[in-house]
Amino acid sequence: MSWGSLRLRLVAGGLVAILIALTIAGAGLTLLFERHVARTIGEDLDVYLKQLVAGIDADAQGRLVVGRPPADPRFADPLSGLYWQVSDDGGQVLRSRSLWDTALDLPRDEPSPRELHRHVIPGPADARLLVSERRVMLTLGDRRAPVRVAVAADLARVSAAASHFARDLALALGVLGLVLAAATSIQVGLGLRPLDALRRGVADVRSGQRKHLPVEVPTEVKPLVEEVNSLIDAQEREIERSRRRAADLAHGLKTPLAALAADVALLRQRGEQEVAQAIEAVGETMSRHVDRELARARARGTARLRGGISTPLKPLVQSLILTLARTPAAQRLAFKTCMTGEPSVPLDRTDLAEVLGNLLENAARHAKSEVRIGADAAKPAITVEDDGPGIAPAERSRVLERGVRLDERGEGAGLGLAIVQDVLSAYGWQLILAESELGGLKAIVAPAGSRDRMAATD
Repeated sequence: MSWGSLRLRLVAGGLVAILIALTIAGAGLTLLFERHVARTIGEDLDVYLKQLVAGIDADAQGRLVVGRPPADPRFADPLSGLYWQVSDDGGQVLRSRSLWDTALDLPRDEPSPRELHRHVIPGPADARLLVSERRVMLTLGDRRAPVRVAVAADLARVSAAASHFARDLALALGVLGLVLAAATSIQVGLGLRPLDALRRGVADVRSGQRKHLPVEVPTEVKPLVEEVNSLIDAQEREIERSRRRAADLAHGLKTPLAALAADVALLRQRGEQEVAQAIEAVGETMSRHVDRELARARARGTARLRGGISTPLKPLVQSLILTLARTPAAQRLAFKTCMTGEPSVPLDRTDLAEVLGNLLENAARHAKSEVRIGADAAKPAITVEDDGPGIAPAERSRVLERGVRLDERGEGAGLGLAIVQDVLSAYGWQLILAESELGGLKAIVAPAGSRDRMAATD
């Protein structure tokens, strides 16, 4: 699948969009989870702070004491990541055992009584701490003094939880990405299916199996189908007009050519053989051109509607042989048919008669004693062979050129094989020239693209 493929571009674009969306989603979910964990830790700190405030008191000498510290055992474990601290404006500082020989470096802040403040400060061992603090008023001895009460937790717990969550989330998003990639591929395939149906419809139109594209298509493709069908109709009308003009021209020349043939007969009666022969040669050339244009015009029209056309080969070949056998050149020849089964050819009978008539006439003109026609019902091919001198391999491509003759002594204008090719190409068939087992030329009529198979068969 090349980069020019629309399917590849759509799938690649979808995968890039999925990757970007999952990356943003992963980062956003991790951030939200981290904030949620931090909020949960902050709520826990608020609970510890209330417990700590409830346990603060003053002794008889006016010194701060914590009668009931928070019950979490981590407050007693050195550098556990959970700390508390109580201080007043006189320099008294009480700390949890977990702080060991350090203190919380609280920012300069004076929250009003009952107001809760939160900060992020550096802590022991370069840790980042989330601090929750309040200011309460206590009676210390004979005076009322503000007391700062703070509880802190190490934010490394948040980072660790976020890291574990990100790993689990990456795995889940990876699985989701694979599912979405498969869904994208399926969706692109379903979305492009109407285009594939359109391609098959165009192939059917080109092969003559149908005249128009199917109109049962999605709304987005329907305007294209309608435009193509309109183009087909316009082309069909133009081809029909061209066929009629060619036919009119050809038929218009028939009458003058017939009159010219009558004049040739009169000249021969008068003894003017050279003039009659020259005029006859020109007339024959013009007649062959007219026949060729009629054959081409007819074949182009019939081939477009060739779906279902099939011509039995045996009756047509027998009819052509009976007609050709009456000619002087063919009276000395033996015509043999080698046909297996009841072969049929998907060509119009008139067009097939034009093809085989030219090939049989060409074979009869060069054969010494025998012309053989072969076909097999199981193989889409017809062979016409003769035992004449044949054609050298280097010259076979030349004789297929329009107007080329290798012998200048024979009659005709060298258009017989050109007419054959024109008719066959209209049906998607071709003419192949090879060496015959009889020693002469072997002409093979077969579907286009079968040259290699024919060569292998020979």
